[in-house]
Amino acid sequence: MILSIRDPHVIALADELMQRVGAKSQTDAVRLALENELKRDHEKIPLTERVRKYQRAIAALGPGDPAYDHKAHMDEGWEM
Repeated sequence: MILSIRDPHVIALADELMQRVGAKSQTDAVRLALENELKRDHEKIPLTERVRKYQRAIAALGPGDPAYDHKAHMDEGWEM
């Protein structure tokens, strides 16, 4: 799929952003703008909801191994 921008105002905005951030091309400037907008939109989701997403993913992994010795594992890292 090819994205073709024909709106002169949008092209001017891409040029301005390209200059301001030192992007190598209009494509890089547009990519940066889209990534930042998606990140900004994602951050509108309440923190509790974002955390719940990860809590569900962790819970889906199942219970941990009760025989696992976390302290021993961490101590091994100091024995290098």
